Amino acid sequence: MGKQAQRVYTDSAGIQKLESLIEELPANGHVVLWLKDGSSCDGIVSTRPNVQLFRDPDQREGINAVVQLERPDVPEWKRHVWLDQIVRVEHLDSSMASES
Repeated sequence: MGKQAQRVYTDSAGIQKLESLIEELPANGHVVLWLKDGSSCDGIVSTRPNVQLFRDPDQREGINAVVQLERPDVPEWKRHVWLDQIVRVEHLDSSMASES
């Protein structure tokens, strides 16, 4: 498999939370992500994330997901954020209204 994550989720509540966050992250949406560590980051969602299978450090298999943010004004800037680290998504544009 080869995909590693610090945390994986197998319970329905944890997976539902990830899926709920995915719905808030449309492709090309401009967002601010507020993270568990108190920091935030903003950018454009490159593609809507998907839940995927990963293994944690103890080799337990479970679900997690990653979103990639980009900034058009800084082409070399990219940031990958694990969805389970997101506390809140703030939308800076109307992308949620336009995606079906």
